[in-house]
Amino acid sequence: MTDRRLLKSNGRVAHVSLRGQVEAEAYVAPVPMRVAWPVAALFSRPEGQPPRRERELVLHEVFEALEVGETWVFGFAARDGFVGYMRREALADAAPIRPTHVVAARQSYLAPVPELKNSEEMLPISFGTALEVVTTHEKGRWAEVAHLRAVPDGHKSTHADYVPTANLRPVDQAEGDPVAVAERFLGTPYHWGGNSGFGIDCSGLVQAACLACGIPCPGDSDLQEAALGRTLPADAVLRRGDLLFWKGHVAWVAGPDLLLHANAHHMAVALEPLLPALARIEGQGDGPVTRRARLLPES
Repeated sequence: MTDRRLLKSNGRVAHVSLRGQVEAEAYVAPVPMRVAWPVAALFSRPEGQPPRRERELVLHEVFEALEVGETWVFGFAARDGFVGYMRREALADAAPIRPTHVVAARQSYLAPVPELKNSEEMLPISFGTALEVVTTHEKGRWAEVAHLRAVPDGHKSTHADYVPTANLRPVDQAEGDPVAVAERFLGTPYHWGGNSGFGIDCSGLVQAACLACGIPCPGDSDLQEAALGRTLPADAVLRRGDLLFWKGHVAWVAGPDLLLHANAHHMAVALEPLLPALARIEGQGDGPVTRRARLLPES
């Protein structure tokens, strides 16, 4: 049976590729939409059932719409195929954004003027936000970017603001060390289902680091356990970049005796000594490590 999180069908509509595989009233090709909020939730079901946040998408991420209603849009995240519902007001129909750069810092902001000392209102944006850089100012310190913003009638339009260029990297230049990416999130609040620099969970931290390095990665820890890396024996010497999995949890090995993870014990992304962490996690009822995986090739 196909996992609901990956099944591109809700019974009324199904992805055109599923014709003959699942029953649906209509089989449709997805229509790409872009997130127009700094962060927007992806829900397991629409309002009234009740909705439950599964994952999040950040500004300008692509959501492939299969069914568009007045309040909810059913579809899947382009980054990993995660299926669910998003609020219609969080999405833009047609987004004339051609991303050239992505936010590489944990957080950045959009400012209305390219000036270091200004008193204007700034809009916080997250790691992973893709932006179209139009030009630069102040000898390259500020990047003028095109982005989506809500306007009073509820529609979305492009808008020009400014971002510190130091917070960006070109979209075609992948990062090299996923643990170094994850370390930028140290201190970020733990947020179940979170995928942003404002709040993140264990699988969100792994996915953010992997995608930044050009490594395909599912959205939830059990899917990651099934898909990522090669399995290590229980007595293998762990090294930086390895992943440890438990039932419902995942963590980076940041060094021979260090664990890096978003966790509810610290309610944050934290580094802690490996062996005490293993004992604490098992002792709190999460059980032993279920898989050790080597994500990166041997150097």
